[in-house]
Amino acid sequence: MNIENMQDLFVEQIQDLYDAEQRLTKALPDMAEAATSPELRRAFEDHLSETQGHVSRLERIFEGMGLSPKATACDAMKGLIKEVESIVSDIKQSPLRDAGLNRRGQLSSIMKLRPMARLRLSHEI
Repeated sequence: MNIENMQDLFVEQIQDLYDAEQRLTKALPDMAEAATSPELRRAFEDHLSETQGHVSRLERIFEGMGLSPKATACDAMKGLIKEVESIVSDIKQSPLRDAGLNRRGQLSSIMKLRPMARLRLSHEI
């Protein structure tokens, strides 16, 4: 996508965020299944519900702009999910695995907040 103005930048950012949310929607059930702690499992399940809401909200934004929802690959989320897959394959089910999964879950939330803040700033400008 050739970005020439604030509208283009906004669209590119929501496409990136849309991809991140969709990827996370697919990864969270696996993260919940891999967790040994019932509390962590529940947190991932709750996060999944929230993330599905984010996907729907982004689809409404696209619709409101007269665009079809389109994802642009979010390399950051792809990398984070790859880290989760490594944790699951390299660490047996244990509190240690839960700690690794928990940290990646926290990072996914932080990673999504930064683009949302940029989107808000872009909209205000």
